[in-house]
Amino acid sequence: MNVYGFVGLPGSGKSEAAAVARGLGIPVVTMGDVIRQECRDRGLDPATEHGRVARALREENGEGAIAERSLPLIEAAMEGADAETVVVDGIRSDVEVDRFEEAFGDAFALVRIDAPFETRAERLELRGRDAGSEDGGEALEERDSRELDFGMGEAMDRADLVIENDGSLDAFRREIRELLT
Repeated sequence: MNVYGFVGLPGSGKSEAAAVARGLGIPVVTMGDVIRQECRDRGLDPATEHGRVARALREENGEGAIAERSLPLIEAAMEGADAETVVVDGIRSDVEVDRFEEAFGDAFALVRIDAPFETRAERLELRGRDAGSEDGGEALEERDSRELDFGMGEAMDRADLVIENDGSLDAFRREIRELLT
């Protein structure tokens, strides 16, 4: 069994790496889905309230709350697909890393995905996100700051492997495939 956790700032390539995993038939648990579901459960719009609800979950249930809610999803993915490998997309803090290391021991590996700020901004603009406060969105600088406040910097520093996503999309996909196979 292998559990790969992806960590990286917005637009770094975590979702693309998860898409490569899915393409290989590897189950992916996206921690952001836990937050989006909580938004819906609270009657809030995930597009605008994601950050606020993520903070609220951590304040209400501790810094490891989202990891705790993700564990049953990871375990179900392992059992349901009889999977040898599962990917966890969207780790945000060192506390979450601790929780996954406790749950999976040496089977857990943290993969940091890096990309330059300008590259990330361009990618997010193409996805129609992070346009800034003019249209009600949250600027990339604000998202980066929020993510780092959660402890993402500390989590990124603990990565077992770093993948630089500053080249072509094909090159990045190849590197992720090599990691996962």
